[in-house]
Amino acid sequence: MIKWIVLLATLSLAVAGCAVVPKSAPLPPTTALLVDATAVERLRLQDSPTPAAAPTVPSAPSVPAARPAIVVSPNSLYVCVVDVGGVRKQTAIEFAPEVGELCAKHPERSPCQYERNACRRSGGRIYAASGMEITMATEADYDKKVLRVRFKGG
Repeated sequence: MIKWIVLLATLSLAVAGCAVVPKSAPLPPTTALLVDATAVERLRLQDSPTPAAAPTVPSAPSVPAARPAIVVSPNSLYVCVVDVGGVRKQTAIEFAPEVGELCAKHPERSPCQYERNACRRSGGRIYAASGMEITMATEADYDKKVLRVRFKGG
């Protein structure tokens, strides 16, 4: 009888651990009270309208639409850009001085990658201070520099 209870409890924990996590809401900006004690600060930047997609003619080659410039504050390494309901929301990601120096030299390191992935989980795209988008292909290049162990469930 006890074996069945232990088996049932283990099975229920295993099933609960494999549950699909719903897409989270965008990360809120860091409040002023938490800035001194945190290694990461998220600053909300000015919203701008999402650029409209130009209609394309099937016989003509498509030309990518010009995107408005990404606004990067001087201390920010990354900007998270989320297009929601026709409005482009930008959040600057600033790190504590020690973490910022680490991320500037080695963007493949975990604290930097964690913030980039947090932006992507909220439906955003991440841009470096240079204005270049950091895509998953860039992340794959970063992963070649460091040894990471990734466990995939299911």
